[in-house]
Amino acid sequence: MNESLLEVLQSRKEKKELSVLMQCNEKTESFGLSLTEEDAHELVLCRNASLKKYRRVEFGEGILDKLIFTFCDSQYINQENYREVMEELQDIFYSFKNEAMDLLTDDELLTFMKEQFEEICMGDTEYLESTCLPRFASAIRSGDRGYVKSGGKGEYEKLSEEQRWDGELFMDVIKELFW
Repeated sequence: MNESLLEVLQSRKEKKELSVLMQCNEKTESFGLSLTEEDAHELVLCRNASLKKYRRVEFGEGILDKLIFTFCDSQYINQENYREVMEELQDIFYSFKNEAMDLLTDDELLTFMKEQFEEICMGDTEYLESTCLPRFASAIRSGDRGYVKSGGKGEYEKLSEEQRWDGELFMDVIKELFW
């Protein structure tokens, strides 16, 4: 009896989640992105796998619609890679909620992820997962709380170990080469 009740509840929850994801199309279509029912179902299955993999539980609303709304305007996401990138980003999200010991809110993590995805990673989810987020999570575990005031925005530069573009140096080299 309990298994049957659990299956009914799971089925209802999945139908609601699918409906929420399909409603996301109303906003994302303006960016040239839309999910089919099959895509939405795959995202829910991947979400469930990620939750299990990272031993997480979600009560109430899931993160998928927030993730979609956060990233739908990305210059690196198009209709061809939309579902795949969302699958990767949600897996990364759950992984780093754990890595950061749940010390930051969903919005703080999403803000940080989006900023790095666009500005540092140039749409490369692997770089996001292997470089930017581990540094951020390590800083958080070490007691850094600067992200609270900023909401996760502008935090990576103090963690970055790579030398970034220097516009002044570039202009000096151009002048040297061509003038």
